Amino acid sequence: MISRRQVLGGAAAAAVATLARRGTPLLAKASQPTTLVNFTVPTGACDCHTHVFGDPRRFPFAAGRTYTPESASVSELRALHQALHMDRVVIVQPSVYGTDNACTLDAIRQLGSRARGVAVVDDATPDSALDGMHRAGVRGIRLNLATAGQTDPAAARRILQAAVARVAPRRWHIQMNTQPSVIDAIQDAVSAASIPVVFDHFGGAQAALGVGQPGFGALIELVQAGHAYVKISAPYRSSDQAPAYADIAPLAKALIAANPRRIVWGSDWPHPGPPAGRPLTDFTPFYEVDDGLVLNQLAIWAPDPATRKTILVDNPARIYGF
Repeated sequence: MISRRQVLGGAAAAAVATLARRGTPLLAKASQPTTLVNFTVPTGACDCHTHVFGDPRRFPFAAGRTYTPESASVSELRALHQALHMDRVVIVQPSVYGTDNACTLDAIRQLGSRARGVAVVDDATPDSALDGMHRAGVRGIRLNLATAGQTDPAAARRILQAAVARVAPRRWHIQMNTQPSVIDAIQDAVSAASIPVVFDHFGGAQAALGVGQPGFGALIELVQAGHAYVKISAPYRSSDQAPAYADIAPLAKALIAANPRRIVWGSDWPHPGPPAGRPLTDFTPFYEVDDGLVLNQLAIWAPDPATRKTILVDNPARIYGF
């Protein structure tokens, strides 16, 4: 097998085509934990934020994507969760596939009843497709404002309200990838939403700016009032203090203290990296993250086992319908 690193930095599209002609498998190894989990993970624990990137010959990428990912397979995801002692998983539709949810749905199908999904849809997605996705295990839609560079509060408000109206009859949730300034500006709309709103990755807050950063207070208020959930996930997106990202602890502790019943945990495996100006013909490598070490931080953020069970088991069961 030709490794992912052998095609990095070159013409990725040409490499894919060449490998396809040769019949060479395109899947390689995504990162796996190197640190053992040092606390008892409760039965039924859920990793609430992962992605699967399939063979591009079967699941082609969207032309309007901002990066071209390497492959990350379901079998690799299973190995990750065996090491992390996670019984359940949520597959989140990544931006590179646009509104074609085929790869995400295929991953849910392979994983069976232990998996749920979050899809990306648009106005052209028919209700019949939403019905089919619900039967397949989808329980929400993602509004990926950050990747789209959408920071206009008025636009974010319109997008959120339209999404709530679209999926409310199914009792799904809305997952938002955005930043604290946007959350602050649409706090009233989030509070008024008739279905759960879940913010990705600490709500986009940055560890270096601390709990007093603009917009974080609005996020705390939404969590405290039970009007929003937050994923304490992907600390490497909020901190540059690898490998443990210890400076994210004040943000995590503040969110948990506000309302542990509105917090979920996610790895963000396989850790898609930033495009950093790469052409789409080049693969963008994943971040190298030790998910065992990162999961161990949860025992620091939430020392009480009952609180960890709330975060890892009870809250995901409520949102995703396990």
